[in-house]
Amino acid sequence: MDRRVPRRPRGSREAVTPGLRAVVLADGDTTTRAELDSAWPGWGAGVGLVVAADGGARLAEPLGLRLDRWVGDGDSIGPALEAELTRSGVPMRRVPVDKDESDTELAVVEAVAAGARDVTVIGALGGRRVDHALANVLLLAHPALAGLAARLLDSRARVTLVTGPGELSFGGRVGDLVSLLPFGDAVEGVTTTGLRFPLADEPLPAGRPRGLSNVRTAPTATVAVRGGRLLVIESPATLSP
Repeated sequence: MDRRVPRRPRGSREAVTPGLRAVVLADGDTTTRAELDSAWPGWGAGVGLVVAADGGARLAEPLGLRLDRWVGDGDSIGPALEAELTRSGVPMRRVPVDKDESDTELAVVEAVAAGARDVTVIGALGGRRVDHALANVLLLAHPALAGLAARLLDSRARVTLVTGPGELSFGGRVGDLVSLLPFGDAVEGVTTTGLRFPLADEPLPAGRPRGLSNVRTAPTATVAVRGGRLLVIESPATLSP
């Protein structure tokens, strides 16, 4: 019995649905469905497409997800899991090892090309490679995600990018931590609601962590940005020292 990948008819493909929600599985730290459900209730509601980036396919079983597509150069999936995907009829696109894109980037682009308008990347943080984690954060600014909803997610953090002029409204639990960090250059005109330390059309300069460790005071908080790009990093209150 194949425990990791539910079987499907060989060669079958999921229907492409405009506006669908997608999950991309990167090859970072493993998490479980229970851990994500506890940290971010409702995170998986309405997911219609799951794309694995190479070894990220191993996250499907602990998350209770069925893979719809796989893309990668094959350097981290392992022969046993690759054989399981093949037997299960998961469409697979192998790319050269020598390439300009990361496997996670290719999986994100694959999801958007399939019609995804909301993308959650799991397994993008942690892992053995700090450079990979940083590169995955940079993916939030990928041109393919412009105008779409996108986030990196694990049981310790939810990371979103706000580009000015723009606004983000995000729900969560009172007491959770919310850090606001400039993405690249200084951010201008930051205004917040639902946070303990409010900002009212204020700048956040690059290189200074002024926006670190704010606290949610309402079930729904908002962050508006007049200019620049701002990372919104949420952490469950249980991680607070």
